[in-house]
Amino acid sequence: MVLIPGGTFIMGKDGGNPDESPAHEVMVSPFAMDRREVIQKIYEELMMADPSHFKGADHPVEQVRWSDAAMFCNARSLVDGFEPCYNELSFDCNFEASGYRLPTEAEWEYACRAGSSSDYDFGGDSQKLASRACFAKNANKKTFKTGSRKPNAFGLFDMHGNVFEWCYDVYDVDYYKNSPKADPRGPAAGKERVLRGGAWNSSVEACRASYRVSDVPGITDACFAQDTYGFRCVRRLSDKELALLAQ
Repeated sequence: MVLIPGGTFIMGKDGGNPDESPAHEVMVSPFAMDRREVIQKIYEELMMADPSHFKGADHPVEQVRWSDAAMFCNARSLVDGFEPCYNELSFDCNFEASGYRLPTEAEWEYACRAGSSSDYDFGGDSQKLASRACFAKNANKKTFKTGSRKPNAFGLFDMHGNVFEWCYDVYDVDYYKNSPKADPRGPAAGKERVLRGGAWNSSVEACRASYRVSDVPGITDACFAQDTYGFRCVRRLSDKELALLAQ
C-alpha cells in the first residue's frame, strides 16, 4: 500500500457533467491505499472464487459487486490481523476500525489527482493518456495486467482506466451542493454506489479524475456486476505510519 498524506484539494469540475459540480474545496485525512487494483490471484485466495471475465492472475478482478468488494475487505482484514470495517448484515462501515474498506469518493479523487488540478493526474492533454491508462483506444477490448502503465505522483497505478473502481459512497447527482468540507462520506442512503476512474472500454472523457458513475451495490438483490467493475482497498493509518508521514 501507499501512504497518502492528508491535504486539501478542489473536488469536482465546473463545466463538466452536472454531477461533477460545483467544484468545491475538500479536506482529506491521511490514509493508506493499494498501489494497484485488487488482482484475481489475491481475490481468489481469500474468497475461494474468481468471478472475472478476463482471466489472468495479475489482472484486476472484475464482475465484482460493491457488496463482494466489501466482504473481501473484511476477509483481508481478518487475515492481516486488523479489525473488519463492515457489518456483514447491514454493510454499515466503521471508519474507526483498523481494517480495510473501500475508499470514499473524496479519498479516491484526491489519490487520483496526486496534487494535480487538471482532468488527469499528468495534466489536461488526453493524448498522453495511453501511457497511463488501459482504455478504449489501446486496451483491445480487455483488461491488462495491473501496473502495465505509468503510476501517478503518489505511485498509484491504473487510477485511470483498466476497471472502474467501487467507492464507499452512496451516489447522489446533487451531493456536491451540500457536501461537508472535511472527509465527506456521501449521502446517508440511496439506491446506488459510486464508481470511479474509467475502464478498458472507456472514452478519454470517462477516464477523467472527476468523472462519476454509479450502479446498484448488490446487497439485497441478485444483480450481476459488469466486467468493467473492480476495486482497490484503503485503510486508516496506524500511529507509526502517521509518524512516518510527519517526518
